Amino acid sequence: MASARPVTLIGGAPVGRADLEQALALAPVVAAADSGADTALSHGLMPAAVWGDFDSISARARAEIPLANQHPIAEQNSTDFEKCLSNLDAPFVVALGFSGARHDHFLSVLNVLARRIGPPCILIAGEDVITLAPPRLALDLAPGTRVSLFPMGPATGRSQGLKWPIDGLAFAPGGRSGTSNQATGPVTLECDGPMLLILPRSELATLARAL
Repeated sequence: MASARPVTLIGGAPVGRADLEQALALAPVVAAADSGADTALSHGLMPAAVWGDFDSISARARAEIPLANQHPIAEQNSTDFEKCLSNLDAPFVVALGFSGARHDHFLSVLNVLARRIGPPCILIAGEDVITLAPPRLALDLAPGTRVSLFPMGPATGRSQGLKWPIDGLAFAPGGRSGTSNQATGPVTLECDGPMLLILPRSELATLARAL
């Protein structure tokens, strides 16, 4: 699916109305991963596209959603989240309903983010928003804002505006991470290697503008 507007992607984990409204304010086009289609319908939303192996979507959802919007993909070598991002062309994606249920599913979502599949994606997860840091990013953050970095592979970086600069540090999943840093004002990050950027959920719009 190609969309000129950002896309809200809904997964099968629980989704709160406040989270959904926050996502839709930035990304008004709705898509879903498998049983996320049922969640969309329960909130009165018709997904423009649904991808997945369709092992958990309900018969009711399949009956209500136009066939042209349903895209079952039977192969089991990728997750439903990966199937969605692989088939999306949009300025960016806000994904919710992919955390808070099964931890193995959540870890697989982070794995997909780390592999830079599809358009830039912001994951709403509890009190956080998570994305894969691009090679360079400028964020207009207030002093004291929590800025966490977690490597998904060997990574290095440079920073301006962080209380504890990351210049010259080597990050790795089994080694150093950069969680619970703080902004001293606007932040500029340069990252080499797969690095997750984790901000407070209140910074969703700031992160979307930066991406």
